[in-house]
Amino acid sequence: MLNILFAIVKTLILLGILVIIHEGGHFVVAKLCKIKVNEFSVGFGKTIWSKEYKNTKYSLRIIPLGGFVNMEGEEEYSEAEGSFSKASFLKKMAIVLAGPVVNIVFGLLIYFILIAVMYDVQIAMSSTIGFMGALFDSVKMLFTGGASVDDLAGPVGVATIVAQTTGIADFIYLFSVISLSLGITNLLPIPPLDGGKFLIYVIEAIKRKPLKEETSLQIQMLGFAFIIGLSIFVMYNDITRIV
Repeated sequence: MLNILFAIVKTLILLGILVIIHEGGHFVVAKLCKIKVNEFSVGFGKTIWSKEYKNTKYSLRIIPLGGFVNMEGEEEYSEAEGSFSKASFLKKMAIVLAGPVVNIVFGLLIYFILIAVMYDVQIAMSSTIGFMGALFDSVKMLFTGGASVDDLAGPVGVATIVAQTTGIADFIYLFSVISLSLGITNLLPIPPLDGGKFLIYVIEAIKRKPLKEETSLQIQMLGFAFIIGLSIFVMYNDITRIV
């Protein structure tokens, strides 16, 4: 029982830190672009703690499996000062890319530090390059048939893997892998993932005008339905592996 509780705590810590890093990337770049951020939240669902500072609400919610940065004019058009709606396409692209890029950089950094501490910097450098290439190859295999969605893991699968880690080095290694996976997955061109949003902004930049609100909403809803369906499938697979 204690082992299970310990694994849950480790998983929540791991996911919580990665969410803060990911959403923090969006948040920092939005602030640098002078975009008004209404709320920075870790978790979903009911708010269990919140504090407002400099016109931004910082909150902690009850379901610790994600988070969000709510920017003025992101969900619906707004003429307010600092509105995301009125930002240039380049600023919008920079903001949506910031989250996954920070996850990738963070994952590579802690992997490099881990290997450098265990061995040396030169070994760490070559190992990190190989590690990054292997991860990108794994993602590519999903599109070429070398791997399947059955190989994906959701929160339940991550918790199971975390429970099997023995020692700080194993945990840090897993931390780096999940951070990199989160960053790369979010770059996939599927709305509402960051990569999907980026693709929409690229199209809008080429057309030199935003997509019709109805068209954009339909794209987002189709992508959201796909993500929800995939999440349910992955969770089902995670559960069947452990029962």
